[in-house]
Amino acid sequence: MPYRTFTPEQLTPSQRHHYLLGTVNPRPICFASTVDKDGRPNLAPYSFFNIFSSTPPVFIFSVNTRRDGSIKDTLHNVKEVPEVVINLVNYPMARQMAICGVEYDTGINEFEKGGFTPIPSEKVKPFRVKESPVQFECKVLETRAMSDKPGAANLIIAEALLIHLDESILADENTIDPHSIDMVGRMGNFNYCRASGESVFAIRQPPADIAIGFDNLPEHLKTSKTLSGHYLAMMAGVTKLPGSDTISGFANQPDVQKFITNFNKQSNDKTVLLHEEILNYLEKSEIENAWKLALWAEQSGVI
Repeated sequence: MPYRTFTPEQLTPSQRHHYLLGTVNPRPICFASTVDKDGRPNLAPYSFFNIFSSTPPVFIFSVNTRRDGSIKDTLHNVKEVPEVVINLVNYPMARQMAICGVEYDTGINEFEKGGFTPIPSEKVKPFRVKESPVQFECKVLETRAMSDKPGAANLIIAEALLIHLDESILADENTIDPHSIDMVGRMGNFNYCRASGESVFAIRQPPADIAIGFDNLPEHLKTSKTLSGHYLAMMAGVTKLPGSDTISGFANQPDVQKFITNFNKQSNDKTVLLHEEILNYLEKSEIENAWKLALWAEQSGVI
């Protein structure tokens, strides 16, 4: 496929901003609660954000300077009071959160503007957002300016001292239910996405289970025009192949025999027919049966 290639310097600041934010997504949202030295609260969302360590729990988010070079209240506040509450944003609170992204004058209370409820923190001065399903009380470890130009990023590195979880989001003692937490991610421009319902899917590929990999797929699978990389990865992700005895038993099943009879009658495009049947198994997550059919075809010498 053709690509358009640029150095960052070839792009205008606007192009660079939109290309980066439109491609690196979805991004979690840090809903940062801070206070200034006089105790005045500020609440603002930032999507240049993620967790970078669990031991200790460390977050990094980025606050840009304004186009005129002035700094935003969040950055000003954490330099005066190096503490922040990182509140996570789910779907029920997303529209309210967006209001808090407006550049209100210093001293305006975004809790009031966004209709949020401030609740006292236990270890830090900034307030928590009651409506948020997860709140991290953090101390700021470091702020680091990436440039002295207008619009430059300022990284805020923070360590969580206390974690508050709404009990309703827990699947069990160790895991969070993605549908209950109902998170929101930031996309490019004014777009967001909702990480729940049919948007959530699992890829069970434990790092400790050594997969056979694409290099061990039969050549006819590697060159298939029917099976995409997604489906081939399901087959490449197994740790071992079915044994010969299980392949024979599989081939003797009535529904498989029906396919084999039809397959043997074909004179053209046998590989396509085989791959279409393998795809049927993969779409039902019957990966072992997909492998049995592929290996039966190889052992039978029919492809």
